Amino acid sequence: QVELVESGGGLVQAGGSLRLSCAASGIRNRINAMGWYRQAPGHLRELVGTITPTGSTNYADSVKGRFTVSRGHAENTVFLQMNSLKPEDTAVYYCYVGVTVVVSVEGASRKRDYWGKGTLVTVSS
Repeated sequence: QVELVESGGGLVQAGGSLRLSCAASGIRNRINAMGWYRQAPGHLRELVGTITPTGSTNYADSVKGRFTVSRGHAENTVFLQMNSLKPEDTAVYYCYVGVTVVVSVEGASRKRDYWGKGTLVTVSS
């Protein structure tokens, strides 16, 4: 069973920093990307940032220059360093792992997404 466990959320003042961690276990398929999404009340879940096994990153424009996604030294771990936090960053942050699953002898495959339960980040004015 695949499990993603996040930690590091909390309450911080605007301008402060937080570091989120995610440890994924039970993954038996090729990983396409790992990273973070977030969802604020009344909003759709949105990309924060992801990183591929080769180190390529993708960030939302709203967090570029402030947030950094990185891979951990342990296998299948990922971090989100958040600096210069703003009240609009307040959201539940979800760890994400995207994998490719081979589903047939012919080599057909499909993508599958795994999600953590989320960790709340609250940024006060």
